[in-house]
Amino acid sequence: MNDNINRVRNNSNKNKYLIENLTSKIFLLSAFISVISLLLIIGFVFYKGSIPFISKGYSFIDFLFGTEWVPSADKFGILPMILASVYATLGSLIIGVPVGILTATFIVEVAPKSLSKIISPAVELLAGIPSVLYGIFGLAFLVPNIQKVFNLPKGQSLLAVIIVLAVMMLPTIITVSETAIRAVPKSYKEASLALGASKTQTTFNIVLPAAKSGILAAVVLGVGRAIGETMAVILVAGNSPAIPSSLMDSVRPLTTNIVLEMGYAFGTHQEMLFATGIVLFIFIIILNLILSMISNKEED
Repeated sequence: MNDNINRVRNNSNKNKYLIENLTSKIFLLSAFISVISLLLIIGFVFYKGSIPFISKGYSFIDFLFGTEWVPSADKFGILPMILASVYATLGSLIIGVPVGILTATFIVEVAPKSLSKIISPAVELLAGIPSVLYGIFGLAFLVPNIQKVFNLPKGQSLLAVIIVLAVMMLPTIITVSETAIRAVPKSYKEASLALGASKTQTTFNIVLPAAKSGILAAVVLGVGRAIGETMAVILVAGNSPAIPSSLMDSVRPLTTNIVLEMGYAFGTHQEMLFATGIVLFIFIIILNLILSMISNKEED
């Protein structure tokens, strides 16, 4: 009898260890696939994008700071696209970050529960809208109104891009910031209120600084969304490869340049579009490094 019990226990232990080993290998395989996929994408883009500068004698400096993009004339300068991406991103940040953070603060700290239960699902729904619909809205509503208000030949402009991107980044900033604010311990707020601070003072002097790391993450994610957006931008940007001198000028950001021409590009032209992707990737890396530096500084 005891032998049978021991045998059953041994079999059960063997099955348990077998399942544990199998599970750990599945986790390892999943992580391996993720890392390999990332490395393959990065490697392929960098390989294709570096060919013109390594084997064809093109100058990377001229590529970065050149002001003319005329593939038929063998001119590949992406400075107008870089500036368009930077201006559009900064402009959308100026609008989207304050609105997003204040909205998240309102949902958590100010709004009654009945109202917050309506606003939060609405924000989540906004996040689920396909980007092309944002572009259609911008093309059908923003562009004609900008053209009418400012008396322009056409309303497709940097201003339209900024407004569309600001609206598109709101769901990311609001959702992540809301989570960060909710994570602040209630004892912080209770202590502040007990010392005589008003609710508004507590919110801006205690709660938001305590949630700073999460809010910074929200901002960086929003910036990533703005820099990487393509479909909505194509419809409202005007797609002119020239350096913008005002908010009313047509622009062509980096992502738009790649999408517009990759379908028919070949040879050096195609490789330069891959090089544009490298520049875009470097921008994202710089953003992540800035976030890491700021987060580490806050922790210290």
